[in-house]
Amino acid sequence: TIEILNTDAEGRLVLADALSVAADRKPAAIVDIATLTGAASIALGRCVAAILSRDDALTAALRAAGDARGERLWPLPLWPDYDADLRTPYADLKNSGDGSAGTIIGGTFLKRFVPEAIPWAHLDIAATAHDEKERSWRGEGATLFGARLLVEWIERTAAETAAGTGRRR
Repeated sequence: TIEILNTDAEGRLVLADALSVAADRKPAAIVDIATLTGAASIALGRCVAAILSRDDALTAALRAAGDARGERLWPLPLWPDYDADLRTPYADLKNSGDGSAGTIIGGTFLKRFVPEAIPWAHLDIAATAHDEKERSWRGEGATLFGARLLVEWIERTAAETAAGTGRRR
C-alpha cells in the first residue's frame, strides 16, 4: 500500500506498476525513462539528466552510451539512508519525502518495485526533455532526450552479446 502525500507525484505510481509488470517477466535488465521530478533540473540544470541505479555496470554502460550520443547522464545515489524518508505508519511506503532530495527520493520509491537481482536504472529526463531556448548542442523545444542514448546502449549490448564478451541485457 502507498500513502499519497503528494498528488503531483502521481507519475511514479504508474511507473511503479509498469516496473512491477516488467520485473514479473524476469528481464535481463530494466531501464525506465521519465520526466519524474522537477528537482532534477534544480540539481543538474538542463545539460544532463539524472541516472539512479543499484547496478554500477549498467550505470557505466548507459553513461558511456549517453556520452557517445551527446546525452550525458549524472549518477545520483540510492543509499539505504534515503529509505527512511518513505516510511510511514499508515502504509507500506509513502509516495514522496519531506521535499528534500526530490530526485533521489523519487528513485528510492521506484527501486522498491524492481527486485535487486534485476539490473535496473531510472533516467530522470525532466530537465532535458524540453528546452525553452536553443543550445549549442540542440534546438529549442522537445529534445527527445534519451532516444539516441538508448539506441546506442542497445546496439553496444547486442554487439557485446554477439561477440560473447558481455552478459545479456
